[in-house]
Formats: sequence, C-alpha cells, structure tokens
Amino acid sequence: MSVYKILDLVGSSTVSWQDAVESCVAEANKTIDNIVGVEVISNTAKIEDGKITEYKANVHISFRVEH
Repeated sequence: MSVYKILDLVGSSTVSWQDAVESCVAEANKTIDNIVGVEVISNTAKIEDGKITEYKANVHISFRVEH
C-alpha cells in the first residue's frame, strides 16, 4: 500500500504560467523526496499598466510517504 501527501504551493514568474509551475516543482524538489505529480489548481496574474507583470500558479504537489 502506498500513501501520498499533497502540498498547496503558489509559484510566481515574470515569464509565464508554465515557468511559475516549474519553479514550484524545482523549489519543492530541493527539500521533498519522492515527488510524483503536480496538479495546477489555478493561474492568476498581476497587471500593471494593462500588461501582465507577474504570473502566479496555485498547485498541488504530491509525494509518496516513506515508512
């Protein structure tokens, strides 16, 4: 039997939503072992002067719990 834990994270990027998601995974991977998936919950953005200046991604990172 496997057990998985899910973390809620928010990543940001000045480049794209994909980059925001990838930054979440990369940062989580520095301290969490056994990451097996990511689910994008929502994408939002900060707007300044009618242009997107920051992309944000709310994600769930799932990882296998080791006994």
